[in-house]
Parts: sequence; structure tokens; C-alpha cells
Amino acid sequence: MTLPPAASRRQLKHRRQIDVQVFARDDGLWEVDALLTDVKTRVVHLASGDRPAGAPLHELLLRLVVDTRFDIVQAGAETRWSPYGQHCAGHGAVYGSLVGLNLMQNFRRALRERVGGVLGCTHITELAQVLPTAVVQAFAGDVIDTRGTADGATQPFQIDRCHALRSDGPVVREHHPRWYRPAAAMSNLIPSD
Repeated sequence: MTLPPAASRRQLKHRRQIDVQVFARDDGLWEVDALLTDVKTRVVHLASGDRPAGAPLHELLLRLVVDTRFDIVQAGAETRWSPYGQHCAGHGAVYGSLVGLNLMQNFRRALRERVGGVLGCTHITELAQVLPTAVVQAFAGDVIDTRGTADGATQPFQIDRCHALRSDGPVVREHHPRWYRPAAAMSNLIPSD
């Protein structure tokens, strides 16, 4: 399906921005800063008072510290702007319960169990769901072998994780010929979480 055309006349009412930045640290660990910001283009009348147009309705920061095996070794959250002040800000420590989880092993399920619903902030928990693939992107080429050309290399992580990089497809045949498998071999693949 192609992208639906934008209407010639439309008015912006709300903007949600998600910014994920991943930093390599001198101690071999990596910091993941995920920031979610919601802004309205009009005055918002909240139970806690009016919020002027352009002022953040939400500004929420989640920080994880991970090792090169994708294990979370530190975690926490901070509420900078929220509709209900300190009532919204009281959830930050619960994100410490993510310590010990691995971003690549049932992370989204464990995330819901530990901080889902009333245990945490809906927006921060939703934001955390994008972190596994963001960290993979940060690790690609530095921590993860994305080429798989060295002797004894294993199949590059990204193969069979998206449509373009199917092991029976033209991209893998051209750019990763060592890992190309004809379509008949694909029938044994099981989709990954």
C-alpha cells in the first residue's frame, strides 16, 4: 500500500517527538537516553491548570545503561513535564526494575510485567518498546558484526529480521552471498519475537 496523500488543507494539533540517543562510555557500557515530548498547538485545559500552546504536555526521559550483551545494568526515568505534576513524577524509580532484563530476550513481555499499567507511566513504558531496535542500530558495526565475512563468522544479526533482508531475497544474495538461501530452505524458518 502506498502512502495516503496529505490533505491540501490540514492543521497541526499535536506533535509527539521521540528521540533516542545511544552513547558509548569509556567503561565499555552504553547509555541509552530515550526522550518523549508531547506538545499541543493550543492551550490545554487540564485539571491541574492550563498549559499554554507550545509548552510541553509531556517531557519524559528514560535512561538505560546496557552492556554489549544487551543486558540492562542500570535504569531509571525522569518526568520533566506532565499533566499532573508530582502525581505523574512518582513512577521513575519503578523503571529500576528493568535491571537484569536483556533487550533481545523477551524484553517487551517482561517490560509489561514489570512496569505496565498502573505500575509505571503509560508513555514511558510505550517509549521503552522501541529501545531494542535502537540499540541494535547503535551496536551495528561496533558491537555486532553486520557483514559476517570473517572466517568463523555467524550469520549477521539483521538477516531474516525484515522483508528486504530475507535470506532468500535479492539483497542478501547480492550483499551477503555467504548467507543466501534459496526459497525452499526458507520454509523451516520460524518468525522471531
